[in-house]
Amino acid sequence: MKLKDKVAFITGAASGIGREIAHCYAREGARIVIADLNGKAADEAAAALVATGAQAIAVAVDVGDEAQVDAAMDRAVEHFGAIDILVSNAGVQIVKPVDALSFEEWKRMLAIHLDGAFLTTRAALRHMYAAGRGGSILYMGSVHSKEASLLKAPYVTAKHGLIGLAKVVAKEGASHGVRANVICPGFVRTPLVDKQIPEQAATLGISEEDVIRKVMLKETVDGEFTTLEDVAQVALLFAAFPSNALTGQSLVVSHGWNMQ
Repeated sequence: MKLKDKVAFITGAASGIGREIAHCYAREGARIVIADLNGKAADEAAAALVATGAQAIAVAVDVGDEAQVDAAMDRAVEHFGAIDILVSNAGVQIVKPVDALSFEEWKRMLAIHLDGAFLTTRAALRHMYAAGRGGSILYMGSVHSKEASLLKAPYVTAKHGLIGLAKVVAKEGASHGVRANVICPGFVRTPLVDKQIPEQAATLGISEEDVIRKVMLKETVDGEFTTLEDVAQVALLFAAFPSNALTGQSLVVSHGWNMQ
C-alpha cells in the first residue's frame, strides 16, 4: 500500500475531486481527515470511508479563517498523531467579466483559493517540521494555472498564484523532506463545473451544449472531460513519490487541452 499509515488532510473533501482523492488515498492505506466547510457533508463523507474499513475523521473548517484552520489541523494531529499529506483542494467559482465583478467577489475568490492554501500550508508545515518525518503538500490548481479563459479573472489569478506558492514551499521545505506540487486538471464534471455551464451559456449567449463543446472541451484532443479518477491518480503519484526529485512541479491533466 503506497500510503500505509500516512495521514492525509484534504480540504473540500466532502464531494467532488476531494472526496475521490480521499477514497483513493484510503485504498492505499492512508488515514484520512475530511476537511470541509459543510460539516454535515464532511461527517457523511468520513462515515462512508469508515464503512469501507478506512480510518477517517471529519472536521468542519472555513479555510479562509486562520483560527479555524489552525484548530482543525491541531485536531487532526491530536487524533492521528501527525500530518503527512496536505491536499489543498477547497474552491469555488464565480463566472463574470472583469467589469461586472464586485470587489467583494474578487476578495472572496482569492481568500478561498490563495488565503486558504497559505493558511492550511502554514499549519501543516509547522506540524511536519516538528515531527521530522517529511511530508507532501499538494495544491489543486487548474489548466487555468497555465492560461486564461473568459469570465474567470479571480479564479485564473488565484490558480496562477498556487504555482508560485508551491515553488517557494518546495524550496523551503526541502531540508525538512517536505515536497510541494500542483495538480492542474482540465474541466472535471463536478457540481462546480455543472454550475458553470448555465452561467456561461447565459453570459455568452450560447446554448449549454455549445458551452461544453465549444468552450470547455474545445481544446482537448478527444472532446472528453477529465475524470475524478484521473485527478486522484495524479494526487497519488505526488503523495507517494519517495524523494525530493519531484517537487516544485505542476502537472496538467486535461486531455491535451494544455500541453506545457
